[in-house]
Amino acid sequence: MNMKPDEFKRWIKGKRTAIIGVGKSNIPLAKFLLSIGAVDITLFDKSDGEKLKPALENFKGMDLKMKLGGDYLKHLHGFDVIFKTPGIRCDIPELVAERERGAVVTSEMEVFFDLCPAEIFAVTGSDGKTTTTTLIYKILKEHGYRCWLGGNIGTPLLDKIEEIGETDKVVLELSSFQLHTMRKSPHTAVVTNISPNHLDVHKSMEEYIEAKKNIFLHQKDGDRLILNFDNEITREFLNEAKSRVLPFSRRNSLAEGAFLKNGKIVFSDSDRTSDIIGIDEIILPGSHNIENYLAATAAVFDYVEPESIRRVAKTFKGVEHRIEYVAEINGVSFYNDSIGTSPTRTAASIGAFKQKVILIAGGYDKQIPYDAMGEIVAEKVKALVLTGPTGPKIKKALEDAIENKGVGKDVKVITCERFDDTVREAYNNAEKGDIVLLSPASASFDRFKDFEERGNRFKELVKNLKAITEALD
Repeated sequence: MNMKPDEFKRWIKGKRTAIIGVGKSNIPLAKFLLSIGAVDITLFDKSDGEKLKPALENFKGMDLKMKLGGDYLKHLHGFDVIFKTPGIRCDIPELVAERERGAVVTSEMEVFFDLCPAEIFAVTGSDGKTTTTTLIYKILKEHGYRCWLGGNIGTPLLDKIEEIGETDKVVLELSSFQLHTMRKSPHTAVVTNISPNHLDVHKSMEEYIEAKKNIFLHQKDGDRLILNFDNEITREFLNEAKSRVLPFSRRNSLAEGAFLKNGKIVFSDSDRTSDIIGIDEIILPGSHNIENYLAATAAVFDYVEPESIRRVAKTFKGVEHRIEYVAEINGVSFYNDSIGTSPTRTAASIGAFKQKVILIAGGYDKQIPYDAMGEIVAEKVKALVLTGPTGPKIKKALEDAIENKGVGKDVKVITCERFDDTVREAYNNAEKGDIVLLSPASASFDRFKDFEERGNRFKELVKNLKAITEALD
């Protein structure tokens, strides 16, 4: 659309508008559209009114039409503008028909890119998106910029568009679903890594990769692309980049970019090489978080002094649900890594601990392979507590690793029908000094609305168990 906010207001007022999905991004979208004078808005959602009751409370007294329930899309016709939620594919028949009829099919994020006056930093990848996004935001803010944090991280920003100034910095986390239909790229694009994920929605691994590429394919001269040089897939993106590429690497020294050398994060370009911080000064555990700092350093180096990076690294304790310490019960420590929704992410989280862990894993099946985590489970897991549809796949990955590598025969495997039983089973198989880690390697949708609800339930179960054991002691 390429409009300024005032132009968008005038354009949307006379349009018949549909919003598909009553979720985190579309609730503020609907409010925003109403606030700028849109008068003919219909909300669509496959859930019925009872399930959506808490969400619909946001619209009490507002002039909105609603089409809810299993057949909701049969009412999708005759609209001028359709905002789709990220999880809805753009090629479903109903959207194709409306687009062919002349409707503009877009999303909250696409319109935000059209209207945003500030420089945008955006992060995507299979793992590490949220932590890297948060690091970039915190470092820029530490330096003194007025910053905005949003996107897939849980905070939509379209309704704040009139508050965002030209000299501000906007930092966004973008999922493959948000990127799938994007036709604009940010000024600074970061790709943390790519591994199989979300193949329950994307038709193939190739489609998933192509969606991710939209974060940089529409960049121009003067824009910047931050790529993981150690990841085979993202390294290939170098061949398609039209902007300045600043790679990062934990394994290789680079002529330009951020890399690890002699236990320090180093940044190098044509003008200088700078030591940023020793990795022993970073308080977030795990080699995957070293990669997150490398990516963030490459993204912000042209904008900040190294001291801003150092101050954040020495104080930032991490984001909730990401190897989050919960409690200790009789010498057994519990950690919540509910964000571990893929095998590679869980493998990295297991590797963040020096000792073997008791792992709670399993959940919704995204139709991705699990062989990537078999070896590390065999080598670094003391007991494996499985639950949910992917439990058998994770067990098979362990069995294959035992057969192929000859390690892991002593890993005890426990299966729980109920998620609520996993914490007690993990504790019953733990000894003083052990670590219990929830890192499911799976999405949460078999039992929970999202990974946050799952992580909060885990923390509640741990705290309940702690209260019971303390009462008995």
